[in-house]
Parts: sequence; structure tokens; C-alpha cells
Amino acid sequence: MGARSKARKRALDVLYEADLRGTDARATLQERLAQADPPVAAYAVELVEGVVAHRELIDKVLRRVSVDWSLERMPPVDRNVLRLGTFELIWADDVDDAVAIDEAVELAATLSTDESSRFVNGVLGRVLELRSEVLALDQADLAGPEEVDPEEVGLEDVDGAPGLGGQDAPADELVGEHVRSGVVDHGE
Repeated sequence: MGARSKARKRALDVLYEADLRGTDARATLQERLAQADPPVAAYAVELVEGVVAHRELIDKVLRRVSVDWSLERMPPVDRNVLRLGTFELIWADDVDDAVAIDEAVELAATLSTDESSRFVNGVLGRVLELRSEVLALDQADLAGPEEVDPEEVGLEDVDGAPGLGGQDAPADELVGEHVRSGVVDHGE
């Protein structure tokens, strides 16, 4: 396992622990850094801090594209793998899209249910299709609420109600039929 793969696993450990304990992931990260057993790589720190910094938008996007699954209903490992993968797809410019998705799929296959790897692959494929809209919305948040109307970037009701999903979920209108039907091929 490569250094970045290990860092992703360590970041997932921190996010998962914080999620289960209902604590702030940054506080959990600080505890793990202080213990240093096992050590926390700089890339793991970057991933946890990135997920925390963008968590609200990440969760809105995941709610929008997770067909038939609310974020709260997902297994905690899957939820946090998706948060990690979404962060890498949207904000980690130095990580190839296929690598980000493959790494997330591998974490899900190793640490979660038999169906998790297909689910993670499909959801992250939808996230990838929305990247430009998500970045536009993120920039709008940084610029101020008056600068960009969320409807202009296609994410006007991105958070929806918890548990909303299925064939008629708003995300279907954004990503199209070809990615809703199953596993998305992301190339190499």
C-alpha cells in the first residue's frame, strides 16, 4: 500500500471515529496527532481538514446524488469514504479523478459491505459530473451570498430533505440516465 493510500485510510479512521462519537473531526485529529500511534501523515491531515472545511457543501452534494439513500441511513464507513472521495474529486487538484474514485472504492470494498464498492463508485461518478457546479457554488459562498445565485449553477436545492432520493430525486435531472443505472467507468 502506497503512502497516500495509507494516509487516506488514516484520514478515514479519524472521520469515522469522529462520526461515531459525534465529535468534531478536527478535535479527533488533534487527539490522534498527539498520540502519534500510529502516526498521522501530512496528507491524512490535509484530507481531514479539507473534508471538515467543505463538509456542509460535501454533504449537500452527497444528499443530492445518493439515489435511494439518505446520508444518515448510509453505513458510517460509506458516508465517510464518500466525504473523502468527494473532497479529493472537487478540491484536490493534484489527485487524478480515476485515482480518487478507485481509492475510495477500494476503501469501501475492504472496510464495508459487499455492495459498498459499487455504491461508492456510482455516487462518486455523479459527484464528478457535478464538479464544475459544486466549485461555482463554493466560489459563490466565498464571494458572498449576493455574488452567485445557486439556481444559476444548477444546485438550487442541493440539500433537499433528509431521506429524499430515488428515481425522482432532483439529482437525476442533473446527472442523467447514463450514470443513474449503475457503475460508472472512469477510465484510467
